[in-house]
Amino acid sequence: MKRYIYIIILIIISSSCSDMDFLPTDQISTEGIDKTSDGLINVTNGNYSMFKDGLEFNGVQDDNNNYLRQFFQMSDFASDDIVCGQVTEDPLYLSFTYTHSPAQTNSRYFWYSSYKIISGANTVIESIESSDSNLTSENEQLLGENYFLRAFATFNLVKLYAFQYSVGNPSTNLGVILRTSTSEDGAKARATVQETYDMVISDLNKAADLMNTSRGNEYASQDAAWAMLSRVYLYMNNYDKTVEYASKVINASNHSLETSSSFPDYFTNTVNSPETIWCIAHTPVDNKGKGSIASMIYSDGNSGWGEEFATYDYLDLLEDNSNDVRAKLIETLYDEEGDIAKKNGIETFYIKKFSYQDGDPNLSSPVMIRLAEVYLNRAEAEAQKGGEANALSDVNMIRQNRGLEDDLITSVPGGKSILDVVLEERRRELAFEGHRFFDIIRNQKDIVREYWGYHITGLSIGEIDLDNPPTSGSGYDNLIINYNDPKVLYFIPIDEILANDLCVQN
Repeated sequence: MKRYIYIIILIIISSSCSDMDFLPTDQISTEGIDKTSDGLINVTNGNYSMFKDGLEFNGVQDDNNNYLRQFFQMSDFASDDIVCGQVTEDPLYLSFTYTHSPAQTNSRYFWYSSYKIISGANTVIESIESSDSNLTSENEQLLGENYFLRAFATFNLVKLYAFQYSVGNPSTNLGVILRTSTSEDGAKARATVQETYDMVISDLNKAADLMNTSRGNEYASQDAAWAMLSRVYLYMNNYDKTVEYASKVINASNHSLETSSSFPDYFTNTVNSPETIWCIAHTPVDNKGKGSIASMIYSDGNSGWGEEFATYDYLDLLEDNSNDVRAKLIETLYDEEGDIAKKNGIETFYIKKFSYQDGDPNLSSPVMIRLAEVYLNRAEAEAQKGGEANALSDVNMIRQNRGLEDDLITSVPGGKSILDVVLEERRRELAFEGHRFFDIIRNQKDIVREYWGYHITGLSIGEIDLDNPPTSGSGYDNLIINYNDPKVLYFIPIDEILANDLCVQN
């Protein structure tokens, strides 16, 4: 369904887009790359850096603008795991309220930085593949890594700017623009969702075949490509392929789950953890301060904004068992009287998954792929295939490593399906890591947010009564978002629409 762009938006920002391009400002031309292994490594490492660096956008460089911050707010803040504690001018508010526009800054920057990463990957791919010499094992690895980066960035784009594969017809629904060359025309139409997924799968298979050595958790690897294939196939409802690729990762035994004793500290040391398959490594110099992911959802008193909190819905899941060590990643803020502190009427439950690397409350190396997700991908696929015992086995593998050794699930609880069990465990385990919003919609479930928070537009503090949460019949908006509502999609940024007359708006 097409949504309309107000002409005033075009007038306001068209002047800032006249010189727009989608090439990285620091991109090296194919001819200019030093094709030695060291030269190719340097350019490839630069492509990884674009996930975390605050790139210049429309002449401005801002720590609030970085790929990771925008991705997490555009996905998680639209879900039912995080509640907004106040009205804010930060565009993250638009993700909570689904009041998207083609001009919103977080979406525009995310689109821009995604295609810079893709263009950087294309530069390395073309440089290596155009070489007359035989591929060395080092260059094969780097070639595979760049195919992986192109696939990863493209997949995140199609998840945010197109209907999920399982919603509607992927052969006719519009996906995103596929950029596979540094020399193609800027004007290019959007591919279909099916074509987009086909390209992502092709790139990931190439990546898996090429990558032969691991450079560490902060770089792509064969396991990362297989794990991504398990994720992509799960989104496509291709459950046999999901099981196949998840099993490749699990059976390779290159990674292991953190235990119940080590898991509470996992997110402070993801780069060195055996559970991490791929993370974006940060060092103290990469700390974005109040532009970090952590600053939005945590504060030690002066380290961040701390205006978004875990929801009661999520906390209720954790309270099913007091031994669940995942609860240690939630910090309740208390006032001087010993009561739970409130910000604008909303009780404060901070989230610590992006804090305290090297003891810094704003520093972490965010996990993109980890072994727990792979187990849960396989569990969900087995549940959908009717393999209840296999699904429970994978769920219990997670539970026994999260303090629930004495509370393993031996049969599906009454009133629930095996899929319910898997999705609940998936929510407990992967909360705040950019999965929940997509997990709801791709399973054709509605997003239910029947709790107080500033996702309810126009809410005033005087209306908030924590003992009586709002319901869908109470007259408040944004409490239930249908999975096939066009507003779950982000608009294609206006920069692209103005520069590319072949691109159709959502």
